[in-house]
Amino acid sequence: MLGELPPILVVDDEKNIRTSIQTMLQGEGYTVQTVDSAEAGLKRLEENEYFMVITDARLGGMTGYEFLKKVKAQWADTPILMITAFATPKLAVEAIKSGALDYLSKPFAPEELLHAVGRCAERYKLLAENAALRSRNEGPNELDQIIGESPKMADLRQLIKRFAPTNATVLILGESGTGKELIAGALHNLSARRQKHYVRINCAAIPENLLESELFGHEKGSFTGAIKQKIGRVEEANGGTIFLDEIGDMSRPLQAKLLRFLEDGSFTRVGGNDERRVDVRLLAATNRDIIHEIEEKNFREDLFHRLNVVQFNPPPLRDRGSDIRLLAEYFLHQFGENMGKVIKGISSGARHKLMSHHWPGNVRELRNVIERAVILENTQEIQPSSLPDFYLETRLKKGEESGPSVGVQSLDELMTQYEKDIIMRALDQQRYNLGKTADALKLSRHALRYRMQRLNINTDGDSDDDESVSSEKEASSQ
Repeated sequence: MLGELPPILVVDDEKNIRTSIQTMLQGEGYTVQTVDSAEAGLKRLEENEYFMVITDARLGGMTGYEFLKKVKAQWADTPILMITAFATPKLAVEAIKSGALDYLSKPFAPEELLHAVGRCAERYKLLAENAALRSRNEGPNELDQIIGESPKMADLRQLIKRFAPTNATVLILGESGTGKELIAGALHNLSARRQKHYVRINCAAIPENLLESELFGHEKGSFTGAIKQKIGRVEEANGGTIFLDEIGDMSRPLQAKLLRFLEDGSFTRVGGNDERRVDVRLLAATNRDIIHEIEEKNFREDLFHRLNVVQFNPPPLRDRGSDIRLLAEYFLHQFGENMGKVIKGISSGARHKLMSHHWPGNVRELRNVIERAVILENTQEIQPSSLPDFYLETRLKKGEESGPSVGVQSLDELMTQYEKDIIMRALDQQRYNLGKTADALKLSRHALRYRMQRLNINTDGDSDDDESVSSEKEASSQ
């Protein structure tokens, strides 16, 4: 447990005192660093993290009291224990007023020192636990925040419940906006590690040359700009969970170091030689086609197999049927409450428009669409005119389309999805005019409606009349 604590800094101009305190504390498992002056102590505090400082009151050069005031001004949360051979009640009061946590008179019993240091250690751990709890409650990461009643979402929640209590490494594969972060957060919050840190890193958002330092930390002077030692996020997550989002963007050299870390939790800080070890559960996610990335030599196959102990595949929104309506109503309630607007529901025309869209941006796109609609709407129901025409979103639709998931889906499932994509694309191109869409597909309107019902397109639609659909589209474009 003491290994999780940063070092103690001891400031004393008498070498034998420094050595005595260092030996005493190291015998109890603490890490101790020593300096012989207040000036050197301030420099060390700028370079490294310490969970407490022990200083003599009388030092050559800057006094212990002056040192104390400077430390409290710059590192207010760092506890300081003051020691002196010239103890008086007045000096004790001065030390406490200046910010000292405690005050010991020389000579002191070892038990007195160890008791004071133990109090600081407990304080540090409590603050760290509180920070972990705050990070746990920062976002909507509970299982009940994963909204949806479709069979795929029900299966997903069951899978989360089954694997959350384990320490298994997890790989989450899915398109952007499908809720990969929610899955990772739920896995942490339902695990035995939930009281510890949950650390999230977006690998695509951090420059490649800084990502290793962010993950594993660095020593002072290890590269330009490394003016002080830095503890990495894996050390911060010790005992808890680390979530690496967009891991497909990680460089191959760093992938090799991550592979080593996954073997036994060992790593070395950038510019350092000491091997360190932590106990961390790793969750990873990517929106890339991971097999394609392996074939293109962008992602290590051995790392994929090491990560792929448990695989989650959140479905795209277009495959979730009536969940689109359920999520739209959830976001409507959320934004209506936040904005102080009373909007009771979504009109049938607006539901038709939502259910007909392909949703290339998935749940994130739907959330943005409903937020926009709540801002624009002046009636008690969301109308089609408050929704975008989705023209730009439709153009995004499938320049990104990858090939069919042969070996994952059956032939019937592949053919059904292919038919659905063709109809959705035709609806998009004809601006949701059913008559024109039927003509473009060389179908009768009756045959098109039948196929749409079978494929769960427009389940809420009551707009069999092309004129009503067309008028809704015209109203939405004005």
